[in-house]
Amino acid sequence: MKILFLEPHEGTFYLFHKELAQRLIKLDNKVYVSAPEGDFTQKINELGCETYDAPVNRRSVNPFSDIKLLIYYIKLIKSLRPNIILTFTIKPCVYGGLAAQLTHTPYIADITGLSSAIENKGPLKFIAITLYKLGLRKAAKVFFENSQNQKFFIANKIVKNKDMTRLTNGAGVNLNNFKLASYPESPDGKIKFLFAGRVMREKGINELLTAFNNLNNNNLYLDMVGGCEEAEYLTKLEQAHKANNNIIYHGVQHDMQKFYRAAHCVILPTYHEGMANVLQEAAATGRPVIASDIPGAQEIFDDNITGFACLPKDAHSLEQAINKFINLSQQERCAMGLKGREKMQREFDKELVVDAYIDEINKII
Repeated sequence: MKILFLEPHEGTFYLFHKELAQRLIKLDNKVYVSAPEGDFTQKINELGCETYDAPVNRRSVNPFSDIKLLIYYIKLIKSLRPNIILTFTIKPCVYGGLAAQLTHTPYIADITGLSSAIENKGPLKFIAITLYKLGLRKAAKVFFENSQNQKFFIANKIVKNKDMTRLTNGAGVNLNNFKLASYPESPDGKIKFLFAGRVMREKGINELLTAFNNLNNNNLYLDMVGGCEEAEYLTKLEQAHKANNNIIYHGVQHDMQKFYRAAHCVILPTYHEGMANVLQEAAATGRPVIASDIPGAQEIFDDNITGFACLPKDAHSLEQAINKFINLSQQERCAMGLKGREKMQREFDKELVVDAYIDEINKII
C-alpha cells in the first residue's frame, strides 16, 4: 500500500509524524512525504521515505501561489497513485484535500489548530472557513488535537457531523526519545526558563519579554529557541538581550532535549494552539510548565500540580505565574516535573496516536 503525507514543513513531519511513518513502513507500506525541502529532508529519506519538494508557503495569502500548490498536488497524486493521503495543517488540508477529491483518492485530514485567520476574525475568517469546508468535505476522517477545535468545526458546519471526526491528544510525545531527566540544581538561586516555539506575536513573545522586564530579577534566565519569520521580532530580541544579558535567543535548534534538560521551567504564553507539542516534550522530560489557560495547552498540564496557568495576552498574569514558580522550593519544582511526566505516560504517549491513525487507515483501505 502507498501512503502520501502532505506536510507544511519537513521539520513538522520529522518531529511529529515520523513514528507513524516508521510503523507504516514496518507494516510493508511505501511512504511518500511532500514538504518543502530543508534541514530534515535527508533524515526523512534515511527513515525509508521518498520525499518530494513542495511549494508550500505557509504565510502567503497570494491566490496564485495557492493555485500553484493545488496543481502541484494534483500532478503528484496522479504520478504516485497513493492508496491514501494524510494532510496536516491548513494549506495541505485545503489544497491537498481538493486535489484528493479531484483524483478520487481517499484522504485523512489533521487539524493541528485554528488558523490565525480564524482566530483573528474579520473577512479572512470567512475565507478560511470556506476553504476548510471545500478541502474537508469528502475527507474519510478528520482528526482534531483538542475538543474545542472539534466543536468549532462541527458548529460551523465545516465538517458534516461528529462521526466524521476523531479526537486525539495532539501528536503525542515519544516517551523513548524524551526521557525523564534529573532536575537541574539551582546554584545561588539561579532559575532558567525556556521558551520554545516560533518567535511571533501569537506565541506571546510581547507578553513574555514584558514580564521578564518587569520582574527585573538577576537570578532569572530565559533561553529562547525557535525560528523567527518576522524582522520586527529579531529587533525586539536584540534589544531585549542588550537590556538584559540573561535573555538569550538561540535561533532554530535541532537538539531540543538539551534545552529541556537545562531548564527549570518551560514557558508558553501562546494565544492559540492545536495541542502544544512543546509542553508535552517539556513534561515528558520532567519539567514544570507555565502556559496560557487556553484549549490546546490547558489539557496538557494540571494547574498548581504540573505547572501554572496564565491568561493569554496578559503580561501581568504571566508575571504572577512566574513569581509563583520562583517561590517554590527546589523539591516542589522537582515534584511538579515528576507529576508532569506521569501525566504524559497516562494520556499523551505517541503510540496511542499512531494506533489511532493505523486504525482509521485500516478501516478506509
